[in-house]
Amino acid sequence: MSAQDTIRQTVEGNDVVLFMKGTKTMPQCGFSSRVAGVLNFMGVDYADVNVLADPDIRQGIKDFSDWPTIPQLYVKGEFVGGCDIVTEMTLSGELDALFDAKGVTYDKDAADKIREANA
Repeated sequence: MSAQDTIRQTVEGNDVVLFMKGTKTMPQCGFSSRVAGVLNFMGVDYADVNVLADPDIRQGIKDFSDWPTIPQLYVKGEFVGGCDIVTEMTLSGELDALFDAKGVTYDKDAADKIREANA
């Protein structure tokens, strides 16, 4: 199976996927840590893919999304964005709205606490 096939299968087979450097319990870069931290704090059930473990996946995800950086968040098969976009969406409430629209379970109180702490 090619890297593109593996990526497609992962994105389509999980409601929420984070392609990141490291894992959700041990991120290996600040940007990946920030996005994983938001998802973890909000109690989102998501698959994490460590791009450092496979160079073909690391390059393949950039080609798949036509987005040059990692991390990359996907929700219900849709590319959402990287660290800056996820951070902005979290602070504006857009991430909550996306999760609500897509039927993704998350802790609304935790999302509100993130916004309060960054107000």
